Amino acid sequence: MSGAQLAQLMFPRFATGTEVRPIATGVAASPGAAVGEVVFDSATAVARAEGAAVILVRRETNPDDLDGLIHARGVLTSRGGKTSHAAVVARGLGRTCVCGAESLDIDTAARRFATADGTVVAEGDVISVDGTSGLVYLGEVSVVSSPVVEYFEGRRASDADDLVWAVDRIMVRANADTAADSHRARRLGATGIGLCRTEHMFLGERRELVERLILAEDAAERDDALATLLPLQRADFVDILSEMDGLPVTIRLLDPPLHEFLPDRTELTARAAVAEALEQPNPSQRLLRAVNRLHEENPMLGMRGVRLGLVIAGLYDMQVRAIAEAAAARARAGGSPHVEIMIPLVGDARELEIVAERAYRVLDEVATESGVDSPHEIGTMIELPRAALTADRIAETARFFSFGTNDLTQTTWGFSRDDVESSFFPTYLTERVFTVSPFETLDRDGVGRLIALAVARGRAVRPDIGLGVCGEHGGDPESIQFFHEVGLDYVSCSPFRVPVARLEAGRAAIGETDGTADTR
Repeated sequence: MSGAQLAQLMFPRFATGTEVRPIATGVAASPGAAVGEVVFDSATAVARAEGAAVILVRRETNPDDLDGLIHARGVLTSRGGKTSHAAVVARGLGRTCVCGAESLDIDTAARRFATADGTVVAEGDVISVDGTSGLVYLGEVSVVSSPVVEYFEGRRASDADDLVWAVDRIMVRANADTAADSHRARRLGATGIGLCRTEHMFLGERRELVERLILAEDAAERDDALATLLPLQRADFVDILSEMDGLPVTIRLLDPPLHEFLPDRTELTARAAVAEALEQPNPSQRLLRAVNRLHEENPMLGMRGVRLGLVIAGLYDMQVRAIAEAAAARARAGGSPHVEIMIPLVGDARELEIVAERAYRVLDEVATESGVDSPHEIGTMIELPRAALTADRIAETARFFSFGTNDLTQTTWGFSRDDVESSFFPTYLTERVFTVSPFETLDRDGVGRLIALAVARGRAVRPDIGLGVCGEHGGDPESIQFFHEVGLDYVSCSPFRVPVARLEAGRAAIGETDGTADTR
């Protein structure tokens, strides 16, 4: 059995023999079958999920929708493709997702959507979403659960070693941001966490605390906001390290642009215009000034990643302190924490040197204060072509590289993954510019060569450097074959894809492939 075949068995499916006509077709973005009541915003999804299964329906999702995505059984969007925000987050959460159902006319204000044949589906109506085929049905379709997942979930964590192939091979970690995801990943056989995204810890009710940090007008206000966030971050890390005790946990410091934690610019501008027209005070004026100050034409290539750590005084120091204090607490409790701190979006060795020097200073302070000297390694995510090309210089500071293949693919091809799949990718596939999306299966000729180069240059400077991948490709069977060939130590993927990745890693180790390596 191949990893691709196992993937088909890892998720619930609709019962065969069901003769229900689909009302829409979209991109099969995250496999599985989900049934629930339609809701059109994140807050409603959270509220209704307490008593019913819900399907979150949006034109497209954004970071504000994370709570809704967590609470929904499935996601349906009219825009986007397999690497859109909705698709990537849904796969990470194990949620069923259909994206790019362009025939749907979604009216969030009226709380309904219409299909191409005129069928109107209102909020509260039940739909069934098939993330494996991309089909959407009106009404409830019977769902059959996955016996494979039930088997894995029913095993004790200590049984995981029974599933390891008796050969030397690439290890499989999980992308996990919560204690619950960490617990599930370990049960499914993960050998650690390869990517813990701290930005997900700043959403929901904590968003106001980040607003305070952004709005701070002096050092005192900024330090107060950071001091409030510190114990919350520390508690998150304690829980995750407890679940993964004895296994490596790679924690990425804050990566996305800060504007993602602020209200929508258009909405704030509209509020300001209404207040001005009515000659009323505008309590959102301070927020609007901050949003305008942080606004960028291309934020994913702007003030994010390591640039935040360099410019926002104390932000990364707070996160490193929270990590170190959590590790110390686990060690005092008899645990065995193994923490790796990852600096994102490094493009030059000097960026990493500055941030790493500050981080080691904080780690030393916590070790002195706590009396616990738990091991920490500092490394970086290789997600820019320049980082791959200068990997030898970066390796002088980095103890490990984690290849962020999502952004590395974007920056190598010059593609925006949120836009291209629904625009010109169909033409590219028809004209055989490539035979599969480079966001699904790694582009060996371009991105792959950069990875191979970075591996060789990194090991030439630091022979024992840790090497892994934490992008979407970490769970793709064909890509795993390549990562084995270039000598990576591990891949990291969503918890639900861990068994698939483990199987494919084992097949790669014994030289078994499907002969489908051509991705051009």
